[in-house]
Amino acid sequence: MSMREQLISEMNSAMKAGDRPRLSTLRLLISSVKNREIDLKRELDDEEIYKVIATMARQRRESIEQFKKGGRQDLVEQEEGELDLLTGLLPAQLSREEVTALVKQTIEETGAAGMKDMGKVMKGLLPRVTGRADGKAVSDIVRELLSGE
Repeated sequence: MSMREQLISEMNSAMKAGDRPRLSTLRLLISSVKNREIDLKRELDDEEIYKVIATMARQRRESIEQFKKGGRQDLVEQEEGELDLLTGLLPAQLSREEVTALVKQTIEETGAAGMKDMGKVMKGLLPRVTGRADGKAVSDIVRELLSGE
């Protein structure tokens, strides 16, 4: 079953169950996927759909942080519910150790020598971790290893 079919199936089951928060999040996700397809003028494959989901998950994390600062616990709980659903749709997440190993391997492959080569490392690394690790966490690990900390 493709990711698109899975999303539609999840939406239909949420609709039948009367799960409004889940239904709302899935509709928003499907809409985001369709908007991305309109932008690209083609249908997205599963990897590209995972990128859309990862982007939405990152947005939820940032919103949670801002709502906590603003003291809006009601909105924090809503965003956390959406984040749980989105992360559940992504492939299994890589541990910090697995990401570190991939970063080290990519640094060797690209021959990166310092911070000036961070772009090369990220370019080689992102296709391997997209949807399976948070981009900011990956970037932090790359920066840490390249700077020799």
